[in-house]
Formats: sequence, C-alpha cells, structure tokens
Amino acid sequence: MEKIIPFTSHDLAKITNHRSGEIKFGEKMITIPKQNDTLEFLKKSEAKYVLFGIPEDIGIRANYGRPGAASAWESAIKSIANIQHNKFCKGNQILVLGTLDVKQLMKDVASLDFNDIDDRSKLSQLVQKIDKDVSHIIFNIVCSGKIPIVIGGGHNNSYGNIKGTALAKGKPINAINFDAHSDFRILEGRHSGNGFSYAYEEGFLKKYFIFGLHENYTSKNVLDIIKKLENRVRYTTYDSISIRGEKDFRQEMQAALEFIDDNHFGIEIDLDSLPNIACSAMTTSGFSVEQLRQFISFFAKNKNAAYLHICEGAPDLGEELNNHLIGKLIGYLVTDFIKANQ
Repeated sequence: MEKIIPFTSHDLAKITNHRSGEIKFGEKMITIPKQNDTLEFLKKSEAKYVLFGIPEDIGIRANYGRPGAASAWESAIKSIANIQHNKFCKGNQILVLGTLDVKQLMKDVASLDFNDIDDRSKLSQLVQKIDKDVSHIIFNIVCSGKIPIVIGGGHNNSYGNIKGTALAKGKPINAINFDAHSDFRILEGRHSGNGFSYAYEEGFLKKYFIFGLHENYTSKNVLDIIKKLENRVRYTTYDSISIRGEKDFRQEMQAALEFIDDNHFGIEIDLDSLPNIACSAMTTSGFSVEQLRQFISFFAKNKNAAYLHICEGAPDLGEELNNHLIGKLIGYLVTDFIKANQ
C-alpha cells in the first residue's frame, strides 16, 4: 500500500495533550512501526478498527462545490487523539493507518477552474485515480479482518469504500447514506455527486438507502431514476420526518435497516446534512447532531456493518476561532460507532 503516508507514533505523540491522572486515546492507539510490513501488521494487530484519512477535495471541486474538506483529517485526528481512554471506549481498539498520499494531486488542481470544460475533465480523471487507490486500501483493510473508519475528503470516496469492501467480501454490498443529497446523479464523469451511482452501475453496490434527503435539492431526474430502481434504491426525506411529521425518525431507521441488513453494508455520513456545519454545501436546516449520533449508534450495532465513512466536513470554511469543532464532532461520531459496534 505504497500510496499511504503512514501515521507514526511520533506523529501521535505530537498531537496528544498529556495530563497527569488522565489517559488519552493518543497514548493507546496503535501505529505501524517503520520496520514492519503494513499488511502483516494489520492482520496480526488486536485492534478491530483502522482509521484512514483522505485529505482531498478534488471530487467536490469537480462537482462545483467549495473546496475545504481536505482539512477534515487533521482536525479529526487531533480531536480523536485527545479523547479519554476509559471503560466506555478504549483507544487501543484503533489502529491509525495514515492518509492517502494526495499531495501532488492537490497541487495539480490548485490552478484548475471547475467552470472550464477541459479542467472539469481533468478533475474527473484525478478523482478516478483516487478511486483506484481508495479501493485498493479499503480492500486490504477489510481482507485483514478489520473495519475501516474513513475520514474524508469528499463524498466521491463512497465509491472506493464500496468497491474495496465488495471486492474483499467477494460480492456486492449495501449502503446506508445519511445525507441531504442522493449522490446518485448521472454518470457524467466522476465527482462527489455520483459515487453511489457509479458503484451501482459497476455492480459493487446492491442496495442503497438515502436517509434524510432534502426535497428542495433533489432533481426530478434523480427521483425518476430511484423510482425505477425501488427494489434496490430507496429513500426517506428530512422534510417528511422533521417538518411535516408524516414519518417517525426511529421507525424510518428501522425500515432502512430492514432494507439493507440482509448483507454487509457501509455507513456513509455526509456532514452537509447537519445545519450550520462548515462544509462545501452548508445548510441552515437539517437533522441535529444528536440525531446523527443516534443514527450511527443504531446502524453500528448490526453485525453486517462493514465500515464507517464521515465526509464533507471542512474546518477551513468554518469560523477561525472554532474550526476545531468539526474534528470534535467527528471524534464523537467515531466513538459512537465503536461503542455500538462491540
């Protein structure tokens, strides 16, 4: 896995705030020693979860979005390292693998204009490169008997998560997506808005459920496509649950679970579904943080939960004095997943 920038024990020590009488995750989380083979160490490690970062926003740029999600990993790992290691959740359950090496790709896109047709084509090609690398890394993590916890980056990385897991499992998998948008748009070249449609078209995604779709921001074309595929693609809207009160939040989670729990499934979380969270497509209306935490806990309890992906958070787009809050939020979501998944 040569495309990974390893996260070392020295890196972990630098971001862990040591305090007398306390034990932090950063003192207990596992890293891979330099002299060890990555795959062999993964297989032998007692850690159940592998933390992996994708510090890019290329797929977002290709989808006309605001860049900034590349900064989520750095914010998240600093927060996770300083969570208390205690009886509720233990740091040694996590192996910190590192990040996908996208430094050169991020330099390559700095001068590209997503409004230019030729540049958009280049952006799409770069997303395909990321797809290939993410798929390979997720495949190896899952083959090692571990559960990936992936911090993005754009939602374009759902494709690599699904493909890598499906290849490791030897069959297509399902996915549940907590999102304001379907990300099931037409196959027009890869970007952050069509990771699931590409995974479906290529046979890696069997069933797909979108939880909390915003009615104002879903095109008629996407709704028509989903209607034709209702045996394998379904959704519930945020508006029907929280605005009109036609549906109940917990009952809808149960219905979604019954749709996908006949197979391994990925849990996909797009932070643009939460109000006033810094991301490429911020919203002022949406489910609460508490509801998202309940959602993750609910689905993580199922034995078929195969991975967790948290994406689209963009600390760089937040308030300067509070840009650490995205990382803190991601830390809560990661530990909610681990606690429920035991």
